[in-house]
Amino acid sequence: MDLTKEMKETIRLYDEDAYGVEFDARVIGCRRKADDADNLYELELDRTLFFPEEGGQSPDKGRIDGADVLDVQIRNGVIIHTVNQPIEVGMQVHGEIDWNHRFSNMQQHSGEHIFSGLVHSRFGFDNVGFHLSDQIVTMDFNGVLTAKDVEEVEDAVNEAIAKNVEIVVTYPSKEELKNLEYRSKIEIEGQVRIVTVTGYDVCACCAPHVRRTGEIGMLKVMSVQNYKGGVRISILCGFRALMAFREKAAVIDELTSMFTCGQEMLVDNIAKQKSLNQTLKSELGSAKMQLMDYRLAEIPEDMQDVILFERDLDMNVVRAAVNKLTETREGVVALFVGDDESGYNYIVGSKTVDCREIAAGMKEELAARGGGSNRMIQGSLGATRENLKQFLKKFTESR
Repeated sequence: MDLTKEMKETIRLYDEDAYGVEFDARVIGCRRKADDADNLYELELDRTLFFPEEGGQSPDKGRIDGADVLDVQIRNGVIIHTVNQPIEVGMQVHGEIDWNHRFSNMQQHSGEHIFSGLVHSRFGFDNVGFHLSDQIVTMDFNGVLTAKDVEEVEDAVNEAIAKNVEIVVTYPSKEELKNLEYRSKIEIEGQVRIVTVTGYDVCACCAPHVRRTGEIGMLKVMSVQNYKGGVRISILCGFRALMAFREKAAVIDELTSMFTCGQEMLVDNIAKQKSLNQTLKSELGSAKMQLMDYRLAEIPEDMQDVILFERDLDMNVVRAAVNKLTETREGVVALFVGDDESGYNYIVGSKTVDCREIAAGMKEELAARGGGSNRMIQGSLGATRENLKQFLKKFTESR
C-alpha cells in the first residue's frame, strides 16, 4: 500500500522562494526504507525547501536536524526525503539545503531554458530530453543543428545573460493557458507553473530558477553529438563552466610546458608526435617480429606441440608466429603474452586439433575468456604459467 496516496501534498517552499536556504517544518512520517542494508529512512514533512528529483533535474542536498539528506523524491505530490537516521513523527525540525548545489542547478537550468527557447524559435526544434546531474547537463533536440548553428545559439544565450533580463514564474489559470504559447515536453495535469525568460523563452517547469539572467554567469557548449535523428548537446553554466575552463587551462599549461611551445603550436606538435609514435611502433613491431623469427627458428622441427611465453608482444606478431608454427606441425601451438600477476593474453592454433575443444577446456578449468574457430582461438585468462603448462600437457597427452 502506498501511504503517500492518503497524505496531503507537501507544501513546496522552493516555489515560494527559490533562494531560501533554511526552514522549519513538522515531521509527518518516518519509516525505514524497505530492504535497505544501510539503515536509511524515508522522511515526510508538512513543508520543505528541498527540491526533489523531477523534470530531469537532480535533487537538492543538505541536512534536517543533523541528518544528512541523501535523496529527495516526489510521489503523488508528497516529497520524500531519504535520511541516514530516524526522526520522531510530530517533531518540529530545522532543515538547511546545500546552497552551492542549489544555485549551481539553478544556473544550469535557467541557461538551458534560454538555449532551448532560442533553438525552438529559430529552428522549430523541440527539446525532447533533458538531464541535469551533478556532473553533466544535456539537451536532446529532435532536429539537426550544424556546428555554426550551435555557435550562433551559444552566442545569443550569452548575449541574453549579459542583458540581465528578468526571469518570471507565474501560475496562469486554465483560461489564460489557452491563449499562452509555451514549451512543454509533457501533458500537465493540475496547476501549470510557467517560467518566462523575458524575450527569450516561455516554458512549463517545476524547478527553481535564478531571478535574472545575469546570475547565470555564462553558458558554454561542451559537446555536440548526433542522437536519434537529432542532436544531443552538453552545456555548462556559471561556476561549473568556470571550473571546466580551469581544468582545460591546466591541461593546456601542462602540455605547453611538455612541448615547450605556445598554445597555438600545440596541435601541430601533438600531430607530429603522434606520427612519430606510429612510425616507431611500426619499426618496433618489425624488430619484434624479427626477434620472434629467430626464436622460432631455434625450436626443433620435430617438436609437434609448442607452448611459448612472452612478457610483452603485439598480438599481431603473436598471430603471425602461431600461423607460422602451425604450418609445419601436426600438434598444438600456444603463445601466451603477460605474466602470472597480471594474467595472459593468448592465441592457440592447430591444423589437426579442433581448437574449440581447447577453448572449452580452458574456460572450464582456467576461467579463460575468448573464442574463435576450429583452427585458431584467442582470449585472456588469469592462470599461472605452471597451470597453463599442465593443462596443455594433459590435453595433448589425451589426444
